[in-house]
Amino acid sequence: MKKLFLYTAIIFTVKSTNAQEVYSVDADYKADVKVFVVDQEYKAHLLVYKVDADYKAKGNNGKWYFTNADYKAKKKVYFVNADYKADLKVYFVDSDYKSGWKDKSKQHLIY
Repeated sequence: MKKLFLYTAIIFTVKSTNAQEVYSVDADYKADVKVFVVDQEYKAHLLVYKVDADYKAKGNNGKWYFTNADYKAKKKVYFVNADYKADLKVYFVDSDYKSGWKDKSKQHLIY
């Protein structure tokens, strides 16, 4: 029984460690990642699709679920008003299959 509990806990931890549940904070010093929204897809490091449920935001594949509380989020983001202030540039897409990394060198920011 202890082994079953341990395996379940490990699986849950591994699956939840890279979930893309985010919370938008109101100041840059509160953020884990500073994000700039670009106006063209080719300028982005990450193509993001906003999902409507947290279970759809598993993995590090550009599907973000915006939580309503900071303690529920895996990452806190702050949206900056200039690209040079950003750690990560994103472009919001209209379909989930379009989401994903264009520049994998920035992938560590969301893990």
